[in-house]
Amino acid sequence: MFRRRRREDAAQPGFDDEAAQDDLDIQDGPDFPDDLADTDGEANRESRDAGAGSGATGPWDAAERFPEQERMDFGSLQIPVREGLEVQINMAEDQGVWIAVLRGENGLQLQAFAAPKTSGLWDEVRQEIADEVAKSGGDCEEAEGPFGTELHARVQSGEPGHGRTQKQPVRFLGVDGPRWFLRGVISGPAARRPELARQFEEVFADVVVVRGEHPAPPRDLLEIRLPDEARAALEEQMAAEGDGQEPPNPFERGPEITETR
Repeated sequence: MFRRRRREDAAQPGFDDEAAQDDLDIQDGPDFPDDLADTDGEANRESRDAGAGSGATGPWDAAERFPEQERMDFGSLQIPVREGLEVQINMAEDQGVWIAVLRGENGLQLQAFAAPKTSGLWDEVRQEIADEVAKSGGDCEEAEGPFGTELHARVQSGEPGHGRTQKQPVRFLGVDGPRWFLRGVISGPAARRPELARQFEEVFADVVVVRGEHPAPPRDLLEIRLPDEARAALEEQMAAEGDGQEPPNPFERGPEITETR
């Protein structure tokens, strides 16, 4: 079922505006040389190619061999479909466009970025996130997870001076692929409870990133677009409402398109 959502309804659970500032830092960080040998990316590709079909997990590059299953096509990201999980496209001026996978008060935010050929971004981005969390009054620590080193943070929710504030748990995941970097943010109780996080880890592990061959500066957000079926459903909804207007462009007006499986 698809439906339009108000911007105020689209807030990511457990991930407030202060914590979201790292999205700005990721966009504005320094560039990296893009003309060196793709040593790390090539090794990563070879390792996962060798393991495809033998128990290996992603996230996957679109040029690799990866397990076939039902996925929603959002352009640069192909998101696996899971029973009971809600998938949204969201947009905010300070964060760009992202995919949110939700269940109850728990969520997984997904964004993919262009990366340099010669090295990954996660080590540097992870430090930037930690610095930003600390500046906003939160705290964090590194931990080993199913995708390597991740960041476990507690971020401030609420505005200082405008009522009581509290710290909410957030888990930052990062994977460096061939010329791309995928970031995931698990929020809500799932950020501290492994049994709740597992469903989101499984989604993250089965994401396919479509980097494309077009040149893009490192740290540029890869394009996310509305799936054809979501566009068609939105057009049908607009027609049923009888307003006679053109269907809205979600990347201009800011509504979120939601599918629940």
